[in-house]
Amino acid sequence: MNGVRIGRLHVITDETVQCRYRHEELAAQAVAGGADVVQYREKREVPFAVRLATAQRVVAAAGTARCVVNDHVDIASRAGAWGVHVGVDDVSPRQVRRSWPAARCVGATANDLARALRVVACGADYVGVGPVFETTSKKRPAPVLGLAGLERIASAVERPVIAIGGIDARNVGSVLAAGAWGVAVLSAVVTDPDPRSATSRIRERIGRWIAREIAV
Repeated sequence: MNGVRIGRLHVITDETVQCRYRHEELAAQAVAGGADVVQYREKREVPFAVRLATAQRVVAAAGTARCVVNDHVDIASRAGAWGVHVGVDDVSPRQVRRSWPAARCVGATANDLARALRVVACGADYVGVGPVFETTSKKRPAPVLGLAGLERIASAVERPVIAIGGIDARNVGSVLAAGAWGVAVLSAVVTDPDPRSATSRIRERIGRWIAREIAV
């Protein structure tokens, strides 16, 4: 795992698919429900100072969980985050290391095998692979990979794969069985009336799957 311990359950905060909870409130509930990693993701155009202040609150709310900031390396470093996650249109993991040598974790998105291999070669600690299933959290999502597409990538890369896209408590077991190390979840948690309970349900299914694999 490249020396970095990557959690199994990543919860992504969002204020566009719901408006009941702020980023930091979602972070706190996700951690209480058992999330290993909280990713602060803000796709709206907001001032730098607002984005930084929110990131700082999310880092504080995450507590013992690791906090990753989506896209913005400068925000992640200034907010004291554990790491950063870069998308297909962002800088490479190698460039992140150059601009933020203290980063403890750098994740990168891959929608196909070729990109997955590239980001690993550039030093990504984990690869976010998806969308595995249909997703509504992005305006222009990449083509759906399905479990077979996820399996092809997971079996070919030498870093933990964190699957994303339409994942919830009902299908998380099949995603892990396809080779994903863990999952990143947004809608299944943040749109639930009780984000903490939603996180707990997914955490419990992950635990069940791991226990079954150990027993085999």
